Amino acid sequence: MRSKLLQLSVIFLLVMGGCTKEESFDADPIIIEAPQKDPLTAKQVNQKIEESLRAKGSFNWKDASDHLLWSAVKNGDNIVTIGFGNSKIDFERAKSPNNAQMQQQLLAVIMQFESESLDKILISSDPFLNLIDVVITRQETIIALRRSKLIRYIEPGNYRYFAVRDAESRASSSGSSGCGLEGSVLNAADYTTVTPNAKAPWTFYQHNIPAAWSYSSGAGITIGIIDTGLSPSQSLLNASFNSGNSAGRTVQKFGVYVNSVWPWSTGTDGPNDQCGHGTSMASVATAPRNNNGLPVGVAYNANLVIYRAASNVVLDGYHEQNGVKNAFTALGNNTNVKIISMSMGHIFSVGKIEDGVKYAYGKGKLIFCAGGTSTSFTTFVGVIFPASMAETVAVTGVKEGAVFQKCDVCHTGNKIDFTVVMQRAVSGNTVPVDSYYDSQSDYVGGSSVATATTAGIAALVWAKNSGWTREQVLTKMKQSANFYPNKNPDFGYGNINALLAVQ
Repeated sequence: MRSKLLQLSVIFLLVMGGCTKEESFDADPIIIEAPQKDPLTAKQVNQKIEESLRAKGSFNWKDASDHLLWSAVKNGDNIVTIGFGNSKIDFERAKSPNNAQMQQQLLAVIMQFESESLDKILISSDPFLNLIDVVITRQETIIALRRSKLIRYIEPGNYRYFAVRDAESRASSSGSSGCGLEGSVLNAADYTTVTPNAKAPWTFYQHNIPAAWSYSSGAGITIGIIDTGLSPSQSLLNASFNSGNSAGRTVQKFGVYVNSVWPWSTGTDGPNDQCGHGTSMASVATAPRNNNGLPVGVAYNANLVIYRAASNVVLDGYHEQNGVKNAFTALGNNTNVKIISMSMGHIFSVGKIEDGVKYAYGKGKLIFCAGGTSTSFTTFVGVIFPASMAETVAVTGVKEGAVFQKCDVCHTGNKIDFTVVMQRAVSGNTVPVDSYYDSQSDYVGGSSVATATTAGIAALVWAKNSGWTREQVLTKMKQSANFYPNKNPDFGYGNINALLAVQ
């Protein structure tokens, strides 16, 4: 231990010796006014966030005061995420030759203001992104870091907005988590049996997907899904994934979610879905077309790589946000993956997830994200994050009918790119999918299923045109949609005609 501390002290001195005057802050005193010396309560932090959401339609920690940011950090186990770089776009370590030096300089500043050794401060350092997670207790440290030109963003790493709201309302988050393991008996009007004995959901016909299968079934394309994992109890998405008319493809499962209340825990709980949402998304995008009598996926010959990155669809807290970031970077590095689909999100931006999305986008991935499905806490929010990012394609759900009408729980707005018909006008039934358990089916709705459906259509288009770029695939999808070449202010380009898109 003495040797380790001596080594850390030497590193500290070396780093401080290399710091600029700005990074050491010796000549720039920090004064905190008396009313700002005590942190806000979690309820007060939430109120500030919601004031911004209602007034501007968005919230970002970079616009928060030092006091508000520090208060959120104090209410989140003192965990801080720091994105650094020489500019706003300097986020990828491989393209940032000075990343190690910048990180050392910032850690030296934290050690200086926190009066702690490196092993007490640094939680993790991302191997692909200019990003570190650290422990910070003092407001002065936050202020000092925000003065540095090396900082892209500083955010609370474990502030749980939704957990605070749950505690206030004394309600369980499970009702809005998107989870459910039950099955449902399908109404015969909600599917058509196709050879060899699979059920094609009614919504597929709204987008001419069965007709598009004459041209493409997604063969040779790999879809990456970031969600809650894959059920080990649904054989159609495991051992029988490669069966019937869906022969010759692969499914891979990974787990990057750490199921722990302690941010410094590192052991994941594996790839198995414990929620049901990820299984539903995998089903609608890629379920096999065979004789089992269950719903088939849009791209029934596409390969699947799925990540368990969170416990449910609301990305609240350190381990869920970290898991999603890690899934994006992993899929970005997977050269076989062309399409990424994520039907989860948050009501405001998260820096580390934003970095992960940009990293995957920079690797040429076509990224689809859910525009948002209402809960009791998010009815006032438009298109959620990360669907709100320029690097993603935002999708939402609409009801069947000649007039465009959003589904009962779907979000709309000017950042939506596409819509999917996923709710019956009369019965209200949604999209048939394979259930969590063998030999069972279920219904799933919202912008989640709309997103996975659109990812499947993209796979059909890309498989038909294997030499195309992401931009060419996306353009073809836009050209096939109802409102092209214009965008509707709420529904983007509208519903994609899959048949036109593959012709």
